[in-house]
Amino acid sequence: MDIQVGNIIKLKKQHPCGNFEWEVLRVGADFRLKCMGCGHQIMVPRKSIEKNIRGIR
Repeated sequence: MDIQVGNIIKLKKQHPCGNFEWEVLRVGADFRLKCMGCGHQIMVPRKSIEKNIRGIR
């Protein structure tokens, strides 16, 4: 899967703020994602993201 910095991705599960979309800030063994709703940032393993992604905008 070709995910690059700056992409907006939609995940299967929603964030507690109610948003499904995340901006990719860092790509590597882990991804740094920023919630498009509340701005919260998280680090998630690549395997987890590739399994739970719905689409790339």
